[in-house]
Amino acid sequence: MKVALVTGANRGLGLAITKLLAQKGLKVYLGSRDLEKGQAVCEGLVQEGLNVEAIQIDVTKNSTIKDALAKIKEQEQTLDVLINNAGVMLDSGEGQNSVLTVDSVIAMQTFEINTVGALKTSQAFAPLMKEMGGGRIINISSGMGALNEMEGGWAAYRMSKTALNSLTRILHAELNDFGISVNSVCPGWVQTDLGGDKAPLTPEEGARTPVWLATMSDPPSGKFFRDRKEISW
Repeated sequence: MKVALVTGANRGLGLAITKLLAQKGLKVYLGSRDLEKGQAVCEGLVQEGLNVEAIQIDVTKNSTIKDALAKIKEQEQTLDVLINNAGVMLDSGEGQNSVLTVDSVIAMQTFEINTVGALKTSQAFAPLMKEMGGGRIINISSGMGALNEMEGGWAAYRMSKTALNSLTRILHAELNDFGISVNSVCPGWVQTDLGGDKAPLTPEEGARTPVWLATMSDPPSGKFFRDRKEISW
């Protein structure tokens, strides 16, 4: 049985990804900063017959990443899929939407979660994948971070996702020879706490591309996808 870990998975897109992966027969660790919230969500999924287990992981806290790695190694000895989904958009408040006025503290906090968080989880779990001879890392990015689509506004979020795409390319270059595929995904504008209720896509629709990459037989690597199609960086 394949094993997956999804960060930021107790709600929204992460929860939809978790559910779809479990429906496809994977054992999925539902990563959540608040373990009790994660466990509450898992109860319903387990009642549906899905193989899902809550695990505490806060991508800003090294101790929780280390503990999550230790638990998964002890229980599974492997991790086949890591989906770096945890993310925030903190620069949507009044006065923060322009690159000329965004608070540098907000920018740093955004990078800490959206970019450095994915770096730290990848650093933790990639060695385990190398030991087992392969794996998949999928970074949940955004078209707002694509240089060819770059516009003004939401500068902290945009820059963090551009940097996340850079991380994808670097990880691909260093891990591809070990059978580990690394890709970025733009899920589209999704109805989540981040995307808002005016978004055109449901979380389930947004989850389709990362789940496709996580479960396809021969995945590409070092690419950026939306709607199961490669897009430009």
